[in-house]
Amino acid sequence: MSDRARTTVRRLPAVLFGLVLFGFGMGLMVEADLGLSPWEALHQGISIHTPLTIGVAGILTGFVVLLAWIPLRQRPGLGTVLNIMVVGLVIDGTLLLIEPPASFVARLALMLGGLVIVALGSGIYIGRRLGPGPRDGLMTGLAKRGLSIRLARFLIEGTVLLVGWLLGGTIGLGTVAFAVLIGPMVQFFLGRLDVARP
Repeated sequence: MSDRARTTVRRLPAVLFGLVLFGFGMGLMVEADLGLSPWEALHQGISIHTPLTIGVAGILTGFVVLLAWIPLRQRPGLGTVLNIMVVGLVIDGTLLLIEPPASFVARLALMLGGLVIVALGSGIYIGRRLGPGPRDGLMTGLAKRGLSIRLARFLIEGTVLLVGWLLGGTIGLGTVAFAVLIGPMVQFFLGRLDVARP
């Protein structure tokens, strides 16, 4: 077995754990019903108008986004494919297991807890360096073509958020919290969990 293969096998359990956390946190945010990230709002909107669950809508969207990597000459890793499959399945599983709370305070706690869990899962997953998620790869692929990361992210997520909202996805306090807090929180966890950290 090559060194690269051994590294992949060694990091795989942590990647899976991080993706499970990510999906679980997203599921909690869905149940809180206070607003979702742009992509989850899109997936929810698709699920409203089709027989698909929100998780399956996310899986199919992930594969469609992966097709957009081809002209951008992005190369997926094992983590990329696992990201597409695991997160959607865990979101659907979470929605089956967790009942939506009745009170606003409980919903707010669920939303904030979900956000922290998403950030932690992201830090674990990204820090193992087995391939970016399909949506992140789209952003970095556009950046390699001349757009700044900031502009690429704004254009992609702004478009996705608009379409998600038009389809009936939940936009609200959780959407704002995600937009403002997810970057710093992922950076915090990644700084402590990145395998390449000095």
